[in-house]
Amino acid sequence: MEAEVVAAEVAAAEVAAAADKPAREETLTMTNNASTDSRQSFMLRYLDPTEILGEVLFGLIMVLTFTLGAGLIIKEGAEATREMLWAILGCNVAWGIIDGAMYVMNSVFDRSRKARLLQSIQKAASEEDALALVERELDPGLEPLTSLEERTHLYRAVLKRLLKVTPQRIRVKREDVYGAIAIFWLVFLSAIPAVVPFMVFHDRFLALRVSNFLLLTMLFLVGYRLARATQSNPWIVGSTLLLGGLAMVAIAIPLGG
Repeated sequence: MEAEVVAAEVAAAEVAAAADKPAREETLTMTNNASTDSRQSFMLRYLDPTEILGEVLFGLIMVLTFTLGAGLIIKEGAEATREMLWAILGCNVAWGIIDGAMYVMNSVFDRSRKARLLQSIQKAASEEDALALVERELDPGLEPLTSLEERTHLYRAVLKRLLKVTPQRIRVKREDVYGAIAIFWLVFLSAIPAVVPFMVFHDRFLALRVSNFLLLTMLFLVGYRLARATQSNPWIVGSTLLLGGLAMVAIAIPLGG
């Protein structure tokens, strides 16, 4: 129970972190010093494992959808394979840019929401009103884990800290940009299994089928890993994604894709 309460205090401190710039920068500096030269460490520095797997999954679904659709409009010919190659890469470059921009926007919006909550708490007419705001924010996650007495004690401690925090201007931060860069590369690299067959085989339809096979395999594996990370049944999640991909391929093939 003690560990759960400590974790809850960390979660509660996120409200203050949206406005507590020095603390956030110190945390970022400590994290940056932990690892400097590994791409995986760069990804994990700004994204959690479920976010990484989720971005790869969305990238795979995007490129599978695009390759099946492109197969319907790109006909045979000497340039067909090259057109498919560039189309696949262009699709994931565009999606990576869009997804990265959305990550930055979501990060700023989330900090803005927490900053507005902080201002509401500090401007509350009474301590009871301020505690009610803290309770409304934290109760959904803490109620199953703690007693009313424990939550009341925790909320008063959180409120005491929040009342001392100086609000900071909400802006795009360095970690937002690095997170967006990480997302871009995850989405872009997820296109590699689809691209390689078009670099190896000259027959576009053979390359497309091999590409489909690799993407479907990756869908299952990423779904399996994502389910394990989220405490779901990995075989059910992986198989569901695989069946969904197979259904897309089965629909596209009779249409010429």
